[in-house]
Amino acid sequence: MLPSRFAVPEQPLFLVPRPRLLDALPDRDDRPVTLVVGPAGSGKTQLVASWVHGLAPGVAVAWITLDDDDDDDDRSSDFWAQVVTALRRAGMALPADPGSVPGAADRRFLIRLAAALALRPEPLVLVLDGASPAGEAPWAAELEFVLRHAGPMLRLVLIGRWDPPVPLHRHRLAGRLAEIRTGDLAFTAAEAGELLALHGVELSRTGLAALLEHTEGWAAGLRLFALALQGQPDADRLLATMTGQDTGVAGYLTDEVLRVQPPDVQNFLLETSVLDTFTPELAEAVTGRADARRLLEHLQRRNAFVQPATEHSTTYRFHRLFAELLRARLRYENPLRASALHSHAARWLAARGRTVEAVGHAVQARDWAAAATIVVDHYAVGRLVIEGRHGRLGALLAHLPEDCDSAEAAIVSAALALADAAVDRCALQLARAQDLVIRRDWEYSQALALADSILNVLLAAARADHQQVLQLTPATEQALARTPAEVTAAHQELRALTVAARGLAHSQAGDLDAAASCLAEVTVAPAGGCARLAISSRQHLALIEAHRGRLRQAEKLATDATGEADRYGLTPAHTRLARVVLAWVAVERDDAEAAAHHLRAAESEHLGPPDPVAAAAVALVQSRRLRLRGDSPGALRVLERAGTGAQPAPPEWLVRDLCVSRARLLIGAGRPAEALAAVAGYARPYPPDVAVLHAEALAAEGDPERAAELLTPVLDTAGLDPAIGVDAWLARARIAGQLGEAGQARTALQHALRAASAPGRRRDVAQVWARLSGLVGADFAEQTRALTGAATGAGRAPGAGDLVIVEALSPREMEVLQGMAAMLPTEEIAATLYVSVNTVKTHVRSILRKLSAARRNEAVRRARSLGLIPDVTHPG
Repeated sequence: MLPSRFAVPEQPLFLVPRPRLLDALPDRDDRPVTLVVGPAGSGKTQLVASWVHGLAPGVAVAWITLDDDDDDDDRSSDFWAQVVTALRRAGMALPADPGSVPGAADRRFLIRLAAALALRPEPLVLVLDGASPAGEAPWAAELEFVLRHAGPMLRLVLIGRWDPPVPLHRHRLAGRLAEIRTGDLAFTAAEAGELLALHGVELSRTGLAALLEHTEGWAAGLRLFALALQGQPDADRLLATMTGQDTGVAGYLTDEVLRVQPPDVQNFLLETSVLDTFTPELAEAVTGRADARRLLEHLQRRNAFVQPATEHSTTYRFHRLFAELLRARLRYENPLRASALHSHAARWLAARGRTVEAVGHAVQARDWAAAATIVVDHYAVGRLVIEGRHGRLGALLAHLPEDCDSAEAAIVSAALALADAAVDRCALQLARAQDLVIRRDWEYSQALALADSILNVLLAAARADHQQVLQLTPATEQALARTPAEVTAAHQELRALTVAARGLAHSQAGDLDAAASCLAEVTVAPAGGCARLAISSRQHLALIEAHRGRLRQAEKLATDATGEADRYGLTPAHTRLARVVLAWVAVERDDAEAAAHHLRAAESEHLGPPDPVAAAAVALVQSRRLRLRGDSPGALRVLERAGTGAQPAPPEWLVRDLCVSRARLLIGAGRPAEALAAVAGYARPYPPDVAVLHAEALAAEGDPERAAELLTPVLDTAGLDPAIGVDAWLARARIAGQLGEAGQARTALQHALRAASAPGRRRDVAQVWARLSGLVGADFAEQTRALTGAATGAGRAPGAGDLVIVEALSPREMEVLQGMAAMLPTEEIAATLYVSVNTVKTHVRSILRKLSAARRNEAVRRARSLGLIPDVTHPG
């Protein structure tokens, strides 16, 4: 017998200590059997050998390296002869060699051997390297007999590529088995880094992670890559070019894994290599074999680099390096066969609704028409528009030829062009699609017709042809209604895209109710593919609500938009308009600091140039902020610089807001004639906000009677937007002041205050009242306080100089105010209310702003004077 069979393998120069695995090897009496199983090159033998070399002196170890023919029926006695030799080399005295019964060990010999082992004073370790026979192994049952009767004095270590024929389940159930398998043998990042360091290879953290992912921690793969990278000055760059086709890796996998398989199994492996992950059913469809399930289970058990895609999964995949080798061989040996296999996979996957995978295989087969047809038939065109070439589907179709002779291919090209904002290219492809449909005698599917209809709506929207959008959307929505419900439920982006386009078109046309209804529907679109569309629609709806004076709704919508954007990892550029809306709300609430903060975020240079809508809104809010600070000339300059020729143009109502704000500043600057000139540019009858401005300009020109007459129909309008209502009643109060009508001024201010309770613009009311207080009388302070919900102090009559709360405190703010009055620290208030410290700080800032206080104690004093909280000096 060759002595090398009984020698413990020497430790290699590049051995990496692996204490996490060494600790699992047999060192306890209650686990006498250890199994180390893994594919070729996984480091099984080296691991056990390093453990043996680290044992204390005097520990008896018998090592046997088995050959493939040791499992033959007539070689059982040879196996036991090797065991006897190994045990004697380990220092154990044994009876004569077995051999009286051909092909099997003599039963009496096994009994004597087990008895001799049981009588040992110290345990003996028997290592069987290569204990995974290809066929039946009579010695396995005989070994189990010896192990069972030898007691704790025999510890067995079995090394193999798959489970040996020993009844492992018995030992596992009894808790007598320690197992180290493929996943355990995979190198960790720290171990891989140490191996590379031993070869003098330095990789960046990213490079090391990429190498570990590519090799999946396979020891031989790491070693071969380390050898190839050794001495290279730019190892990271070279690593990016290396695959399983490289000579060292390919040679090892070919010799140790592929060539040991029968020819039909080799062919099966090559054919299924076109699949990334696959079920037995898909493997059968691609290869035409009916025994794919049995074959895959066999290959998995044999650790032939075929493994479940996930734990306990019936879906399989190849080891990455092995897959690269197989695919390279298939392309080299039979490229036409590879294309046919991809086509088989595409058809099977498409029939089961697996769009992305089916398209991927059609692209691999270079069948662009089939790939595009799958996209259209699976109603995935909307997904292409939303995700573009950055999505999985768009990336697969990035190189779709734009002259492909297929109507479906033209539709897909149009969708990709639209995602790229290439409007002219989109129009050209839509025209090609129609021409190709005509050429095939108008043969088209319902899916193709719907895709064409939606893309035409979106093209009109991209061209800012909002009238065309409103003309096309009814037919598109009818087509959606005829589409099977399960399709529209699975592809809600189709309706979301159409409704969003219609909502923006309504906004552009000035129909804000219809626009808000459409955009609100899109904001509740399901997450995932519609997330960006929902966030965009939410921002535009927030802008509409801010314009209509519904500040709470606007603030919630804008805040939700920024929160959703953060959730989906979108950049601040995607929420610029939300920041503008938050600044708008802050200005209306007299919070210049918050407005400036949000404007800075919206105008940040690194976000790129704003779109026309955001630019117009920024100019409007910036001018109002400057006016709030008393810089009316600066506010006027901002509006005069605001571009009115931007393309596409902002919605007409937003442009009108800019014009009205500019004209109102001109009136304040003593230039009413210029304001009247701005009004003259609008067709009669004027919109309500322009009519209010016209009246204000006439009043400033010295014609308050005519101004009052013009305001009457506006004030009588049912359902007037609260923001316009506030402006109209305030204008009426000022005009009454000009006419000396104190009662009318008082009535107008009361109406203005009521209208302001919804949008939160009581600041304007307070400012006008301050200017008219001499006319309307001191008693109006009490009326104002009553309308705002604030009670007067007990036993005290308010005067004209009393503080007016222009925005009521919320219930939570009242609770925080009570804590402030009790002089509790912020942390204690937070603990009492079960909220965070930051939340309490936010409420404190709001309270200070609403009570016009600079410090907490000042806010408490003012709250007591208003009767919001009890006065400690007057407990009754």
